[in-house]
Amino acid sequence: MTGVPTFALSGGFLGVTRRDTDPALAVAGIPFDIATTNRPGARFGPDAIRRASRMLVDGDHPVARRDLAAGLSDMGDFAIALGDVPASLALIERQAAGFRHLVTLGGDHAIALPLLRALAKRQGGPVGLVHFDAHVDTWPDSFGLAYGHGSCFYHAIREGLVDARRMIQIGIRSPVQNDVLDWTLGQGVTIVSAQEVHEQGVAAVAERIRSTVGLAPAYLSFDIDALDPAFAPGTGTPEIGGLATWQAQALLRGLAGVNFAGMDMVEVAPAYDHAEITALAAATLVCEYLALLPPGI
Repeated sequence: MTGVPTFALSGGFLGVTRRDTDPALAVAGIPFDIATTNRPGARFGPDAIRRASRMLVDGDHPVARRDLAAGLSDMGDFAIALGDVPASLALIERQAAGFRHLVTLGGDHAIALPLLRALAKRQGGPVGLVHFDAHVDTWPDSFGLAYGHGSCFYHAIREGLVDARRMIQIGIRSPVQNDVLDWTLGQGVTIVSAQEVHEQGVAAVAERIRSTVGLAPAYLSFDIDALDPAFAPGTGTPEIGGLATWQAQALLRGLAGVNFAGMDMVEVAPAYDHAEITALAAATLVCEYLALLPPGI
């Protein structure tokens, strides 16, 4: 296929970016990876996810039974301040503020903080959070970097952007200091390890997610390293023992009825990918999120 790469060919078969002035549902890329602590390269994630998404538009979604690209506007990439993390986060927040419902392709996980800042302002208060990851991302800093990709939800909780009692993390399995884990649990966060997903099954975990976030607005943040590196090698901080792609897909399909107000897909680093399997997994999981939304949102 030819043309400018847009997500799910939104804007037409040739993938011409459609810049609606006020889209009901927008997708944007954030080519940002200067807050990583291990392997860089997630700045190339948005383009890789968009290209892989072209595999997913030869028919309607098999569960939602509709064209997921209908009404979706790919707004291109957000601007960042090269080499400046705080300035980049401020820029991201300003650009995200203008969208009613935003699906974001990252980029490292630090972008979740300004996206949540914009969303909390738009919602008039904190939101629930469904967080897929290998890591808790609630460290007070990331190896001395105050706003690193491992600290986004520490700041989100401290700033009152998310209601920690309505926050659930799925797939957690990395080493973590006891004081960080205790602080996270002490805020009211629910943690579901990857091993618990394997042992309890996706239906039980999906129900646990729904009961935790309730009916109020919630945000989905999906770090691709929630998947086992066998299924997603193209990421900066891989951890073995993670979710299989079918588990992640089934979990998302089990979240019908959750009042989602936005999403990010982060930490896709295509330089470490093989045969685009990480990018394809990311694109497919974004489509599963789109399938959860009411038509014409």
